[in-house]
Amino acid sequence: MLRQKIVIKVTTCCDKGRSKALKTAAIADGVNSVALEGDDKDKLVVIGERVDAACLTRALRKKINYAAIESVEEVKPEEKKQEGDNKKKDEDNTPTPHCCQQPPRCELVSVVYDTNPGTCTIM
Repeated sequence: MLRQKIVIKVTTCCDKGRSKALKTAAIADGVNSVALEGDDKDKLVVIGERVDAACLTRALRKKINYAAIESVEEVKPEEKKQEGDNKKKDEDNTPTPHCCQQPPRCELVSVVYDTNPGTCTIM
């Protein structure tokens, strides 16, 4: 699978904003780990598989007002040491839907036809 490391610059003024940013990124589809880095804790580092960086940034903007993608790069998988017969089988890697896919919003609209349009019935 293709693992990505996404670095997003966020502007938060307090711990509550940082917490919102971490929670928002953590619930996105395909995210494996989330961390804040940088001197001012202003860089959100997200590592995951098939993460839509643009959609994640849009979700962060809705929660904390400012987010900008700094970099997206592929993470090379680490080679694990094989210890004889103690090999773990890979989990089922089914594709996950993108975080932007939401069910369509439906409005219930009722159309009424007036059989006698010549009279005014506003009251």
